[in-house]
Amino acid sequence: MANQLPVKVVAVEERIWSGEAEMVVARTTEGEIGVLPGHSPLLGLLKEPSQVRVKLAGGEQLTYDVSGGFLSIDADGVTVLAESATPATPESH
Repeated sequence: MANQLPVKVVAVEERIWSGEAEMVVARTTEGEIGVLPGHSPLLGLLKEPSQVRVKLAGGEQLTYDVSGGFLSIDADGVTVLAESATPATPESH
């Protein structure tokens, strides 16, 4: 099994999703970033509006429309802390 990465997607008022993922892709104000297990620590400002994609084992992908917030990468995994985060609709991909 591939290495897994602990991920939390959190909005101001609630935890949206948490679990293990193979990769997280997010767009920051500096550009798009792909995060794999073992990534160096980083704190990025999320581009507004944008999407965060969480790639799970087995090829499944979760996509969230996010507004504002930060992407934090540290030894404990990845945290997306957004002002708002909602599951993306197929039209918004």
